[in-house]
Amino acid sequence: MEEDYQQVRALREALKVSPDNIPLRQHIGDLLMRLGRAEEAEGEYREALAMAPRNAGLKLGLAQAFSRQGKDSHAMVVVEELVSLPDTPAAAYLLHAKLLYKAGDVGFAVTEYKAAVEADQSVRDHDFEDTLGIDAEEAQAEVIDGRIRASWGEEDDAPPEVPLERPKIDFSDVGGSEALKEEIRMKIIYPLQHAEMFKQYGKSVGGGVLMYGPPGCGKTHIARATAGEIDAGFLAVGINDVLDMWIGNSERNLNGIFESARSNRPCVLFFDEVDALGASRSDMKSSGGRHLINQFLSELDGAKSSNEGVLILAATNAPWHMDSAFRRPGRFDRVLFVPPPSEEARAAILEILCKDKPIEAVDYLRVAKKAREFSGADMKAVVDTAVEAKLAEAMKTGVPKPLSTRDLVRAVKTVRPSTKEWFATARNYALYSNQGGTYDDILKYLKL
Repeated sequence: MEEDYQQVRALREALKVSPDNIPLRQHIGDLLMRLGRAEEAEGEYREALAMAPRNAGLKLGLAQAFSRQGKDSHAMVVVEELVSLPDTPAAAYLLHAKLLYKAGDVGFAVTEYKAAVEADQSVRDHDFEDTLGIDAEEAQAEVIDGRIRASWGEEDDAPPEVPLERPKIDFSDVGGSEALKEEIRMKIIYPLQHAEMFKQYGKSVGGGVLMYGPPGCGKTHIARATAGEIDAGFLAVGINDVLDMWIGNSERNLNGIFESARSNRPCVLFFDEVDALGASRSDMKSSGGRHLINQFLSELDGAKSSNEGVLILAATNAPWHMDSAFRRPGRFDRVLFVPPPSEEARAAILEILCKDKPIEAVDYLRVAKKAREFSGADMKAVVDTAVEAKLAEAMKTGVPKPLSTRDLVRAVKTVRPSTKEWFATARNYALYSNQGGTYDDILKYLKL
C-alpha cells in the first residue's frame, strides 16, 4: 500500500512537468480509485475531461468516482451518456445496472447487466446476479421485476378501459402558473374555441404539450383544469392502463385509448409519467419497448385516424429519459417547465386549500414567504398538518377553533420541501446534458 502512495506522489511530480498529459492524469485517477481516494480521483478526471471532453474512459472513471462517493445522481447523468454511445464499455453497462437497481428500476437494471455480460464476460458479478435474482446466461428468459417468469398463464383479451371524466374545475381553481396557463390556452384551447380563425392560418385543432418539473407541482391538476376550462372530456392515462406483459397488447391498449379519445371529441388525453411509455429507444435492448414507442409516435401523428379535436397533454418528472422523437413538430412540440409555485402562487394555493375550512383572518402571503421551495403538494401537507394540530387541540378542550396564520406558519416548520431532491438531479442534466438548450428553464430558475 505504501508503495502505491509513493507511486501517486511520483506520478504527480511527473505531472508537474507535463500537466497536459491526459493518459498520465487518467492513470493517477485510476490509481487513486484503487486506493479508495475517490474524491481526489474525481478531481483528476475532471481536469483531464476539461482537456478531452469526449474521452469515454475518463467519463467512466468520473462516473465511478461519483458512485463511490454516493453521488448517484451525478454518476447517473454521466453513465447515461456513455451507454447511449456506440461501443459502450461493459463496465459502463455494469455501473448503469447498479445505479438503476439502487434507484428501484429492477427490470431495466437486469437488462443493462445482461448487456454488460454480453459485452465482456469478465465483468460478471455473481453477488449482483443473486441480488437481481437472475442467471446472466439465461439471456432469452423473460424477467419481471428482476425474476425469471415461471409460467405464462392465461391471456386476458379485454384491454383495460380508461374512464372518461367531466372535470368540474377550471383554471380559476389553479393557483398561480399564469404563464403556463396562457401557453396551454394558445397551444390547445384557443384553436378549439376559435377554430375558424385558426383554420385561416392553417392551424388545426389539436396538438401536444409536455409538462415537466418536480413532483407535486400541479401538472395533473393543470391537465384536469384544462379539460374543465373548455368543458371537454378527460382521459387520464397511467402506466398500468397501457403496459401489458403480453407481446402486442401494450400497443393495442394504446391504440384503444386514442380511439376512445377520438370518439369523445373534444377530449383532453392526459398521459401521466409519460417517460415510462416514451423512454429513449437508444436505451432499450428489447424490441418490445421500441414497438410501443413507435406505436405511440404513430398515434400522436394521427397516421391512421385524425387527432382533430383531441388535445394531448403529458407530464413527466424525468424529461431526460424521453425519446427525442416525441419533441418533433406535431407531437409534443411545446415542452413547458412547471416549477414550484412562486410566492404569490403559494399564497393563492393556500387560499384555495383553506376555502372550505374554518379560518380567521389569515395572512396567506406571510405563510407563503416562509414556505420557500414548497410544491403545491407540500402546501397541501402544510394545511393538513395545521388541521391535524387543531383537531388534536379540540379533542382536549372540546372547543374547535379556526385556523390562524400562526397555525399555518407553525405547520410550515414541520414540512420539508419535496422539490430539493428533484432539483439536485435536474441541475446535473441542465449542466452536463443540455443539448439544444432543452433545460435552460431549469438553469434560469436556479440562477446558474
